[in-house]
Formats: sequence, C-alpha cells, structure tokens
Amino acid sequence: MRKLIKGILDFRKNKQQDYREKVANLVFGQSPDSLLVACSDSRVVPNVFASTDPGDMFVVRNVGNLIPPCHSNGETCLKGSEPAAIDFSLFQLNVSEMIICGHSECGAMQAIINDPSQLDSKHLQSWLANGFSPQRKDQLSDNIFKPPFELSPHNQLSQLNVLWQIEHLKSYPEVQKRLAENKIRLHGWWFDIASADVYSYSWEENKFNIIDETEAGKILSKLK
Repeated sequence: MRKLIKGILDFRKNKQQDYREKVANLVFGQSPDSLLVACSDSRVVPNVFASTDPGDMFVVRNVGNLIPPCHSNGETCLKGSEPAAIDFSLFQLNVSEMIICGHSECGAMQAIINDPSQLDSKHLQSWLANGFSPQRKDQLSDNIFKPPFELSPHNQLSQLNVLWQIEHLKSYPEVQKRLAENKIRLHGWWFDIASADVYSYSWEENKFNIIDETEAGKILSKLK
C-alpha cells in the first residue's frame, strides 16, 4: 500500500496533466475497438506491453483469463461479470476485435495441473472448471504446438487454455452472429513473462508466433 500511495503522488506531480489531455475527449463516453480478456496476475499488464492509451481497450481480468461457456439456451453456468462484459463490449461498445491473452507461469494453470480439487478454496475449484474438463485430457497429453520452443506442462496448458477460451467465446449467440457477419475477429495472445515477448496464435500454422515486425505485418494485413 505504501508504494501505491507514493505512486499516486508521483502521478499527480508528473503524469496527471498528460493523462487529463489524453482523456479530455473520453469524459462523455468510450469507444474502444477491442475487448481483451487477461489474467489478474500482477506481472501481466496489457496496457504496458500493448502501449495503449486510455480508451483503447475494454479489459476484463480474472484468475486464468477464463470465460464461462454459454449453453444452447443462451445462459452461462455462472452469473458473473464475464458474460456481462462480453455483452457490454458488443451491444454498447460494438467492438470489432476480441482477444484472449494468456501468459507463462500462470498460477491458475499450475493449480489445474496439480489438481484443483486439492485447493482449499471452493470458489477457486469452481472457477477453474472453466479452464479444463476431462474431455480435454488428450489435448493436454500431446504437445500440439510446433517449435520455436518446448513448453513445460503448465505453460502448454496456458497456451491451450487460450484456444479453449476462444471456443467459449464462440458459444455466445451474439458472438456467433457477428462472426457469421464478419463483424468481429477473435485473437489468441500469449505473454511470456521472462522475455516480455507477446505471441499471437496462427490458425494456419497451428502455433504461437512472436509478434515482431514480420508477424505484425501479417496480422495487420488481415485487418484490412
């Protein structure tokens, strides 16, 4: 808390005026083009590694960057903030990009690997069920991704989890509708804490590629 309070004082002294100028046109509303679902992990800060300004992204953060799947009746198994955020981003903000961003050394993925039933918290046990199910064991047992690097089991799960949560996004009727109308695009990102590199999943290559100049060019060309 001491560091946070000192940080607020530093913000007031050195950054507040610049921030005010950036948000001057946002006082009466926001119009981000992207919804980003990221983990609550304190080491992962999307606004930093994506160099975004206020108003650029509508961000949802939770343990494990999870999205509860939507059932055929349009209802989710949990009445939480994630389904509400998805609806808000689509109906109110009309976002055109939806991103699931996982990361290395994720505590939620390690808990799943080590068996969530051993956790003391019933809330965590219930929540982490959105990140793994028995029918996905075959995917976890085989490293489905190609090089450039081998992954530890929990980091492999973290990358697989990004793809699973994208599938969960696709279970929402409004997402399905807008995908069919080519009004939204779904993206899978993965942040490596040790290197501070961001990777993007390529459906064509079946792997996560580092977002460098070359990969960025490929991604941007598809957005035109």
